[in-house]
Amino acid sequence: MEGDVLSALALIQRFWDTMQTNDFRAVGDLLHDDFVLEWPQSGETVRGRDNFAAINEHYPAAGRWRFEIHRILCDGDQVVTDVSVTDDVITGRAITFSTVCDGRILHQTEFWPDPFEPAPWRAQWVER
Repeated sequence: MEGDVLSALALIQRFWDTMQTNDFRAVGDLLHDDFVLEWPQSGETVRGRDNFAAINEHYPAAGRWRFEIHRILCDGDQVVTDVSVTDDVITGRAITFSTVCDGRILHQTEFWPDPFEPAPWRAQWVER
């Protein structure tokens, strides 16, 4: 089992490293033939490595995308990442749940939470 955890963890690390190159076709090489990406907040599903690459290639970015991994958690073939993404104009943060199968990423569910201003009523208990 430990080998499975390390291989899943290494694959997801490689996924984000390859995303950093902005070569989204190369990222597609890490995806399973039956790859599915779900975005629950918009209700969209992306099927296949070609659609994954095309969406990323055609996103109206101001420049190259950069990625910063804040945290990776791995349990067997399940890996969760917390990653910041920026093109120096747009900045977002994604929580991605990945399932690894046969040494490739089979499924991802990705959440893109919007930042929000803190509520004034709790200012006495929090730090900014």
